[in-house]
Amino acid sequence: MLRVNGTSRILLQCQRSSFIRYQSTASTKGTKSKGTGIMFMNMGGPSTVKETHDFLFRLFSDGDLIPFGRFQNLIATFISKVRTPKIEKYYQAIGGGSPIRKWSEYQAKIACERLDKISPNTAPHHPYVAFRYANPLTGDTLAKMLDDGITRAVAFTQYPQFSYSTTASSINDLYRWSKKLDKNNQIEWSVIDRWPKHPCLTKTFAKHIKEALSKYDESVRDKVVVLFSAHSLPMEIINRGDSYPAEVASTVYSVMEELKFSNPYRLVWQSQVGPKPWLGGKTDAISNKLTDLDKIPGIVLVPIAFTSDHIETLHELDIELKEELKNPEKYARAESLNGDLEFCEGLADLVKDHLESGEYYSKQLPLDYTLGSIPDSDVFAHPSEFFGKKQK
Repeated sequence: MLRVNGTSRILLQCQRSSFIRYQSTASTKGTKSKGTGIMFMNMGGPSTVKETHDFLFRLFSDGDLIPFGRFQNLIATFISKVRTPKIEKYYQAIGGGSPIRKWSEYQAKIACERLDKISPNTAPHHPYVAFRYANPLTGDTLAKMLDDGITRAVAFTQYPQFSYSTTASSINDLYRWSKKLDKNNQIEWSVIDRWPKHPCLTKTFAKHIKEALSKYDESVRDKVVVLFSAHSLPMEIINRGDSYPAEVASTVYSVMEELKFSNPYRLVWQSQVGPKPWLGGKTDAISNKLTDLDKIPGIVLVPIAFTSDHIETLHELDIELKEELKNPEKYARAESLNGDLEFCEGLADLVKDHLESGEYYSKQLPLDYTLGSIPDSDVFAHPSEFFGKKQK
């Protein structure tokens, strides 16, 4: 038997003490890592007027959204500089900034609170918000998740209808940041990459449309035209085979099914930027034409591709469009989803179904990347290269 002298005994005690401290730290980290992180992904918007320039620069720098090729940064610098003063005035007019962060954080909070109740096996659920072009940016949110010890997370797109230019852009941003910050794959990711017909979406929109229609006299209410307005996209993206137009149309049809096709309706497109061809017909042109007709008693605008208010609803639809109309009294807008409790709790049901399915991504996503990805854009060729990857 080996004898332990005084010095050795002291060293052993120090080692034992260090081991106990390590166990305590590891235990704490293990506790923090239990549960599931839910990342609400969206384009975002400047919460304050002074953030407008940076928001615009990031937006026009995104080749997945508006592809300018090798001149991307140069054009983004020019456009953001020119447009900032004008767009700042828009944000001042709607209260000094975009409310999208407020609503996104609220929706994520309510959804995770309900998830803790209905999905105890994956609890606790931690809400996070990650924006593509505004604070909190994807990289900052990912850094916080890693610091919080998250090891399982769901990337939950808040674009209900998939487009490579929106949902995939956010996914690509998460992938690029993960390569920098999470090289050992601490977080195992799955993704909800589309949900165009989920009941929480269609039922809530139908409810809000009914509320807007109630503003019209009952004798003409069923003749009011419901105009579903979605953010347009460049035809360059659509012509690659992007699924966005079809998925937006599926949402529209599902909402009208909820309404039992009570009114005539159309799908129109808003927010075109630049000289290139974009998806039409345009929201403003169709709205003007319909409100000019005596036989049309009114129109209800529905922002069908947005889950919360931001500049495209609060300024483009509520101020700009209304000012253009010769008969603005014939115009009403359905309230956005925002803080509707039925919608927020429905998001939890959607996430629960996703977690129980065991799927890391939809069957459509590989095809989306086959058709939509741009060469040399630093993205994966197949979603399996990122989603479902476990810690090394």
